[in-house]
Amino acid sequence: MYRQGPSGLEVLLAHPGGPFWSRKDDGAWTLPKGECGEDEDPLAAAQREFTEETGFVACAPFVPLGELRQKSGKRILAWGCRGDCDPRLLRSNLFEMEWPPKSGKRQSFPEVDRARWFAPDEARRKVIPGQAPFIDRLVEALSARS
Repeated sequence: MYRQGPSGLEVLLAHPGGPFWSRKDDGAWTLPKGECGEDEDPLAAAQREFTEETGFVACAPFVPLGELRQKSGKRILAWGCRGDCDPRLLRSNLFEMEWPPKSGKRQSFPEVDRARWFAPDEARRKVIPGQAPFIDRLVEALSARS
């Protein structure tokens, strides 16, 4: 999601929840995203996952940002959409894991523990490095439209 903020373009990034990410900041934020079902339309999956992870709704028109392959080999398809939301109203779905490790105890954590609007330069620094080209592609696509 992107918007025109007081100082120009801003993009919404999400910070992963759970104990592994709790103390990480630069290079740890992400586009709200998730798994695409086998027979699911990728854009529909992106919209569903965005809502599940943030509680916000992504609405058309969508700006296609293409595909990136992560170091892990995972493929990510992304779209941008204009919108505005208050990150303080974030509502994320939960995941469960054993924590602390080897304790036998299971705990629930939000998939996303916070969201924030960032100017593109700061977003590039905050986002997981393999996703930074999506920020560049959004800026280029929006510049081409003006």
